[in-house]
Amino acid sequence: MNDAAPPTATPRVAAGVLFFDEDSRVLLVDPSYKQGLEVPGGYVEPGESPHAACIREVREELGIEPPIGGLLVVDWAPSEQEGDKILFLFDGGVLAERWRQRIALQAEELTGWRFSAAEELPSVLPPRLSRRVLAAITVRSSERPTYLEHGTTI
Repeated sequence: MNDAAPPTATPRVAAGVLFFDEDSRVLLVDPSYKQGLEVPGGYVEPGESPHAACIREVREELGIEPPIGGLLVVDWAPSEQEGDKILFLFDGGVLAERWRQRIALQAEELTGWRFSAAEELPSVLPPRLSRRVLAAITVRSSERPTYLEHGTTI
């Protein structure tokens, strides 16, 4: 008899945040280590919660510690290059001008930041990230987190 447990997924876990301006545009960052724009965030470290990772990544990347609210979406988004991935997006709300003035980019990781309107996201973000962010914007008003697969509600 075989008592070995069946294999289980060991996904990489990442967390990001959506910050908005007063015109409901989303804050995007420009990473120095790859092409294209992203939302602030990064991989969760061992023993760290996704929310704590999000706070840490914003502090490291942008040099600020604004309040970060609840979960908007969680996305099962494996990729051929990186394997299984679970991605969390949290609600940063409207990023007040006082926080925007204090942004100090981590030069080793980011070369810039900007706010982009929702209708612009499909042209400036990778398709799966664009779908994930647009889904998060949609559920933000419902105050009910949503489960996605590859950026799409199932």
